[in-house]
Amino acid sequence: AMLDNILFSMNSTMPLFFIMLLGYVLYQKKFLSDAFVAGANKFVFYVALPVQLFRDLAATDVRAAFDGAYVLFCFVVTLVSILGIWVLAKLFLPDKRLVGEFVQVCYRSSAAILGTAFLQSIYGTAEMSSMMILGSVPLYNVMAVVILTLEGPEAAQAGSMTAKLKKSVKGILTNPTLLGIAAGFAWSLLGLPMPTMAGKTLSSIASLTSPLALLVIGAGFKGRKALGYLRPTAVATAVKLMALPALFLPAAVHLGFTDEKLVALLVMLGSIATPSCYVMAKQMGHEGVLTGSVCVTTTLFSAFSLTFWLFLLRSMGCIA
Repeated sequence: AMLDNILFSMNSTMPLFFIMLLGYVLYQKKFLSDAFVAGANKFVFYVALPVQLFRDLAATDVRAAFDGAYVLFCFVVTLVSILGIWVLAKLFLPDKRLVGEFVQVCYRSSAAILGTAFLQSIYGTAEMSSMMILGSVPLYNVMAVVILTLEGPEAAQAGSMTAKLKKSVKGILTNPTLLGIAAGFAWSLLGLPMPTMAGKTLSSIASLTSPLALLVIGAGFKGRKALGYLRPTAVATAVKLMALPALFLPAAVHLGFTDEKLVALLVMLGSIATPSCYVMAKQMGHEGVLTGSVCVTTTLFSAFSLTFWLFLLRSMGCIA
């Protein structure tokens, strides 16, 4: 039933975008301030998301749920995408100053936040996003440092690569998302019971993750102001939302991944470029215009592309 599939896809994606839209409107109406956006961003990153991932994993039988092949697949796909895009960008991007930003923004998805929001929206739990995050997010961060440093303007060259990598590894070891996952794994492996009061408290905090993150993405949406470098922006958007899923989803289906695993992969491959790309590009001495621009276009068009991919996977019987 084609209509069922269209409805399923729209029911999964549209509510998330309506909340982004609300964030955008409230911000335009001066209802939400820059301070709110900054604070909420911090809260989601340091508190709500780690708590949600911890809670989902702590409640799962990790021994049964852990899928090494899947984590490895996420890792390999991420690595292949990054290196492939990097080589192509060095060959074909006319403005070589943009290579670093272009590569980061092509591969780096809002995997943790949107992956969690998506899986919550469709399946009501997000433990598979933890597996996908393990396979991709540490690599996202290390490679972003490597690429933005090697391709950086002169400012980024100051200081040694080793120092920057050290800092990046430290960043990963102290990354709240990964710490939340590690704690959840430990809790589950030790078979600890979750006291009811703690469970309810954690659930309340966890349930803030998606709505708050989506509001903030919407509120931080800069619209036409942020658009620069139209051609590289268009290419990066097409790579991010269409090319990567088209390349790697067939491989995932062929390897037998279905349902939540496939949806988590779809988000890893084809969701919006994460706003932290912009922060990182700026910190490492890049201009940031292209990065901000791609964050805007991917956010705008992912409403259509993600709905399309879900519809396709659902029609082919790969997700239920």
